[in-house]
Amino acid sequence: MASLAIFRALRNRRFSLISPSAIPYSRSIFKLISTLILGEHEGGFLKPSTLSAVSAASSFGKDNSISILLGGSGSDLQKAALHAASTHPVISQVLVADANILMHPLAEPWADLVHLLQKKGAYSYIISASSSFGKNVLPRAAAILDVSPITDVIEISEPYLFVRPIYAGNALCTVRYTGLEPCMVTIRSTSFPPPSIPTAVESSAAPISQVDLSTFYKETGGKSRWLKLTSQETDRPDLGNARIIVTGGRGLKSAENFKLLDKLAEKLGAAVGATRAAVDANFVPNDLQVGQTGKIVAPELYMAFGVSGAIQHLAGMRDSKVIVAVNKDPDAPIFQVADYGLVADLFEAIPELIEKLPEKK
Repeated sequence: MASLAIFRALRNRRFSLISPSAIPYSRSIFKLISTLILGEHEGGFLKPSTLSAVSAASSFGKDNSISILLGGSGSDLQKAALHAASTHPVISQVLVADANILMHPLAEPWADLVHLLQKKGAYSYIISASSSFGKNVLPRAAAILDVSPITDVIEISEPYLFVRPIYAGNALCTVRYTGLEPCMVTIRSTSFPPPSIPTAVESSAAPISQVDLSTFYKETGGKSRWLKLTSQETDRPDLGNARIIVTGGRGLKSAENFKLLDKLAEKLGAAVGATRAAVDANFVPNDLQVGQTGKIVAPELYMAFGVSGAIQHLAGMRDSKVIVAVNKDPDAPIFQVADYGLVADLFEAIPELIEKLPEKK
């Protein structure tokens, strides 16, 4: 009778089962949160996109241990490590992987390096910016680690709850990660402003550690190899981080006419961008492309000349603070998102702007 009474009591009792979606939260109770950021550097300094990744990593909690991984060789690598160590007090450690094969953003060696560090560090999160580097390396590293990456995140609602755009930015999707660690994420840097640098952070500089590469694959073989880098020599701001961007579309008609935008950019201290149609027509190189298949930008001022406003282009610039459009077609879709619009011939509007704007100080 006693056993029957116990059975009835248990039958009437409600149990709380841990659902799969709660697994990451239960893990975090027993294990400190740690994050590895795949850092990018140039000229001895961290790129702004990496600083944005630091902001994103800070969203996972105040007890999060944040490590930045830098790869390459030479004095620029060591200078970048010093810069990273003193950038912000939330950074717990800077990991330096000194190897010639890591000087270039090849997916194979970098993914192997991430795999090596994950085996040693057992990180909760691995983050990269949604740059060409991050889009190249992180998915391959995720495949090696047998986890599903979450890409192009624009908001971190909870430690394992993310918001990302879909349908060329026309809709937002909320994704809960329920897989095993590490949770691998690429973030849209324009959605995570770099953290403000407090004064006197040198006293709390993070330690710099050399990664043990004795078991790392250092040969130059593999399925890809570095050939060369071709880029334009310019003093203008980087397109991905510029405060002002002037963009040309197919309406400029030729590469020669794009020089008008170069002159306007010099007057404004702006970066020059282009639509996919202009790039496909060989007016400008593809590193100037703005859009879903190009660079995602969010400047304070975005000026579009001869840009129709295709969905894939709007996906790359719709977060701009102020949008100015010049197009001779009054029904161009670009006017639907523009704060200011001018229906005019751009070959008349641009020279007039150049003439009336004061010289950049």
